[in-house]
Amino acid sequence: MNNETEIILDKTDLHILRLMQENARISNAELARELDMAPSGMLERVKKLEQKNVILQYTTRINPNALQQKMLAFIFMKAADGPGCNDTAKQLAKIPEVQEVHHIAGDDCYLVKVRTYDSASLMHLMRNNFTKIPNLLSTRTTIVLETVKEQQQLVIPEKQ
Repeated sequence: MNNETEIILDKTDLHILRLMQENARISNAELARELDMAPSGMLERVKKLEQKNVILQYTTRINPNALQQKMLAFIFMKAADGPGCNDTAKQLAKIPEVQEVHHIAGDDCYLVKVRTYDSASLMHLMRNNFTKIPNLLSTRTTIVLETVKEQQQLVIPEKQ
């Protein structure tokens, strides 16, 4: 994500975000009740947060084990395309098993999070998808044995 113009959030915005992050299915009426506001005013506040790209999307978090996607791996990648060139990143992002693509500092260019069914499907992904990306020079894969904490929630500050 790019750092565009600074987004100013007030105490009410932060409270709305806290409640919505805790439960994305919270109704507009429930939000309004919780913050002692009119539902129409609440609807307007939420729409403004969406328009400012503060709220990016509403999602459902699914247990990967329910879909037999038990293999989680982080792959460090080196690519020939230099900083500022996003060709490799765009190609990686198109692969369905790739959950995250991060440009990183250090010896490697990218850190990629992938989720597959098992080691055989991870190997298939690496052989059949990653090898087709022309600028990819090397990979180092770290397989997760156990996940202690995994979340998308951000720490939302309190404002006085």
